[in-house]
Amino acid sequence: MLDSHSLPAWTWIVIVVFAAAAQSARNAAQRSLTAQAGTLGATLVRFLYGLPFAALWVAVLQALPATTAPVAHFGTAYFAWLLAGAIAQIAATAFLLAAMQTRQFVVGVAFSKTEVLQVALFSALFLGEVPGTLALVAMLIASAGIVLLSLQPGALGRGVDGAQPSGFRPAIYGLASGACFAISAVGYRGASLQVPELSPWLAGAWGVMWAQAVQSVLMLAWLLWRSPQTVRAVLTGWRVSLVAGLMGAVASIGWFTAFAMQSAAQVRTLGLVEVFFSYLVSRRIFQEQALSPRELLGLSLVMLGLIGICLSI
Repeated sequence: MLDSHSLPAWTWIVIVVFAAAAQSARNAAQRSLTAQAGTLGATLVRFLYGLPFAALWVAVLQALPATTAPVAHFGTAYFAWLLAGAIAQIAATAFLLAAMQTRQFVVGVAFSKTEVLQVALFSALFLGEVPGTLALVAMLIASAGIVLLSLQPGALGRGVDGAQPSGFRPAIYGLASGACFAISAVGYRGASLQVPELSPWLAGAWGVMWAQAVQSVLMLAWLLWRSPQTVRAVLTGWRVSLVAGLMGAVASIGWFTAFAMQSAAQVRTLGLVEVFFSYLVSRRIFQEQALSPRELLGLSLVMLGLIGICLSI
């Protein structure tokens, strides 16, 4: 059976980069659904349509000789960690949407980027996983770069409509979003540690399937109650939804597998590579705009942080 001890130490790096690429593809598919089903509908798609693919991946892995293992006995602690991660992920999205609805939404988005540092904090508190000096410095540098990329000139001085700042609400929503994303990552990492008898591949596969099942039920129930037309729109656009669900499942499988191999803080920091490539593609290929000195500095800091994380293993 394949386990983390038989794999090169850098395997998780390859998996995270692959997951980030798949997530970018999922985001592209989700964007095309937003106009039809709304933001919450597009979010539901990643869980509801990803669930069958996650279940299929579990079945495939259980049947492969290299990964065959008895089905794990998932205890109370496992589901407690998993539920914390799944619910926190939904809450993080809700807080981020709330931040985006304020006049100074860009401030909220910037504060949400403190996720990486909060992951390190919560990992140390709840899992006893304290990052080394190099890893911690890399996280600080990468987070600073992301904040620079998030803030736009003049964003701190006025709202998006030219009005005065709307108090501390955007910052609070942003910090809450980052905290929930961090708790989600720590929850998934904590769940994987409860099943040491499973290979990282199986631990990741089972984690994705259970998490997406919980998230699908919760979001579907909420939308059926509050916005049934959103559910109808999600079902109507099933072709694009299938693509988004597939890529979302592939991305989630990558993240969960990486969580089973490495600390949540290091995984989420390296996951910022998605922001790095997405930013470059949108700016240099699609818009063909020259990067400002602030943007160049931000991208440089992100890259420096990613290199530091890779060297810290």
